[in-house]
Amino acid sequence: MTTIITGAGLIGTAYAKEAAKRGEKTIFIDPLHRGDYLAMRLGDIDYEIINDDSRSLSALIDAIKKHKPDTFLHTAGLIGKRVADPIRAGYDLNIGSMMAVVEAVRITGIKRLVQLSTFGVYDWRISDGHSVISESFPRGSGSAYSNSKAAQELIVEAYRIQCGFEAVVLRPGNVFGMGHFWGGSGGGKKIYSLIEAGVKGTRAVIPEEQTMAFEYIYADDMGRAVDLAATVEGLPADATYNLSWGRAITFDELVSAVKTSLPDLDIEIISGTRPESRMTPLDISRARDELGWKPSFTLEEALAAYANEIRAQNE
Repeated sequence: MTTIITGAGLIGTAYAKEAAKRGEKTIFIDPLHRGDYLAMRLGDIDYEIINDDSRSLSALIDAIKKHKPDTFLHTAGLIGKRVADPIRAGYDLNIGSMMAVVEAVRITGIKRLVQLSTFGVYDWRISDGHSVISESFPRGSGSAYSNSKAAQELIVEAYRIQCGFEAVVLRPGNVFGMGHFWGGSGGGKKIYSLIEAGVKGTRAVIPEEQTMAFEYIYADDMGRAVDLAATVEGLPADATYNLSWGRAITFDELVSAVKTSLPDLDIEIISGTRPESRMTPLDISRARDELGWKPSFTLEEALAAYANEIRAQNE
């Protein structure tokens, strides 16, 4: 088996490590040269990088015809405020690449598309008063990022119904791990800053805006979720899954968890934009029931493992 992955980043590489355990080769498509990053993340497993744009339908079709994948994983795109800076460019990438991917899947007859979405797809403006956020919660918060992900999901749904391929949509919390942060993950960069400072004995400088309560998921657990999304048979037609610890983690709790393995962590908060917390927890029961997935790391274990990764890179 083979999987083609758009975007050579944290989630794609986390999945590739899981796929390699099954003897599967992964093919990354990314316009930027990610050779050093992929080598750091993947070591000697079987993978290949194609330097091309995920918006190029011809490039996607050529890759599919050459490698004959069973599964297509779409992760390429911008995150958070980067989508709006400027919005036309953000939508050109996020929506343009989505259109190229579903067309390539339609034309070539790939069996299953796994689409990376986000818990940011939900309309958090109306979350107060709800006990949990399930996968049926309304989408689109009005922000450029949220609405672009809602649009992607609707495009995938329409193509799935019209064309008959399988589609699995994943809505993770903030994924953290050894990423390059090109896409704009402010939360991921925040956790990296905390861990790096603790490992190196320096001070972590965190913008006030990033001190919000948030849902998180460690990259290794995310990789397992993607692997299950790619391989579990008999999923429902509307297979869509929240992925996280299933609770909002406050900044103080996050810092306390970091300090369990890095007790001398020093932090400075830079005053600025007030944080916006999302306290209503994600309901992750559907991922448990249909994918057989749940987090294998506690928050403290995940942060300690991340610290070990950063130590290894600094040796």
